[in-house]
Amino acid sequence: MKPLIVLGIDIDRLAGGRHGHYVIDDPMREHPRTKRAFRGVQWILAAEVVVGLSAIVIAAVLQASGTQVGFAGWFRGVVVLLMTLTLFFFAWRAQQGYYWGYQRLRLFSQIFPIITLIVATIPGLYPYWLVIEQIVFAVLMIGIADFLTSDHMRDAFPSPKRKAELEARGQD
Repeated sequence: MKPLIVLGIDIDRLAGGRHGHYVIDDPMREHPRTKRAFRGVQWILAAEVVVGLSAIVIAAVLQASGTQVGFAGWFRGVVVLLMTLTLFFFAWRAQQGYYWGYQRLRLFSQIFPIITLIVATIPGLYPYWLVIEQIVFAVLMIGIADFLTSDHMRDAFPSPKRKAELEARGQD
């Protein structure tokens, strides 16, 4: 795999750190279960984009009709959309076999639902429709985490340390 270079910056090294160029073996990347998991992740991320765009459209319609949406509502809508686009990038790199992309996507899909649901419980922060949007967002993220934490996907994307241990024992 060729590293992603943008404006002279090695994006994989920047995003993945010292293991930015560590790529899983082709047989696991090309495995039907791996491909199926990433198709599921892509569909859920597409649904997340629809949810994010819907929140912005609803906010715009409410604002145009004279209902004050507030900074928190607008900020939430824009941030969710930008986060989802970032997750698409992580998913793309993970599909190409980059461990860092898989690791980041898995991590965020496990953390974002918790943060989202906690923030949704803050009284008066968001209008009711946006609280519902946050719950839908969290449920979709849990779906992504479910795909990525399956036994197959964890075996397909061993950490560099785990892979070295397996190779040392001759279990590659």
